[in-house]
Amino acid sequence: MKKTAFFTLALATAFGFGFACKTAIVEQANENKKVTGIGGIFFKCKDPKKLREWYKVNLGLNTNQYGAVFEWRQGADTTQKGFTQWSPFNEKTKYFEPSTKDFMINYRVGNLTALVEQLKKDGVTIADTIETYDYGKFVHIIDLEGNKIELWEPNDVEYDKMGQQMGCVTTK
Repeated sequence: MKKTAFFTLALATAFGFGFACKTAIVEQANENKKVTGIGGIFFKCKDPKKLREWYKVNLGLNTNQYGAVFEWRQGADTTQKGFTQWSPFNEKTKYFEPSTKDFMINYRVGNLTALVEQLKKDGVTIADTIETYDYGKFVHIIDLEGNKIELWEPNDVEYDKMGQQMGCVTTK
């Protein structure tokens, strides 16, 4: 009887230890995750208004004055919405500077402040300072080939509210 109790206790302890280790490893992996998805695609064009209309008529995007917003469900929690912005900019925009490229990608990140600190340690060029809005935090970095990249720690609940207040319909 004592052997059975000891064996059961040892088995339960081993299971508990294994579960605790797995949980710690998963939490560390999630903490180290940097980019969680695409937050936006921005590109230069001759006539943004005309191009938005073309995409609306021909490809069914629900466009607004900024482009279109794609709505989707988050993989980690499908009850939560996520958003990706699509925006054509006037070809003369200075928003992409110092990059000379005709596009900029916005990446969604989990913890912008921690990521910026790590990027600084890694020698990555941080183009500006973190700006905070109701719908998230933003900063721009420059990649190895001079592409300006926008990093966004989203607040999807507030982003959704803002879109609804503006009367914007998402593309699903």
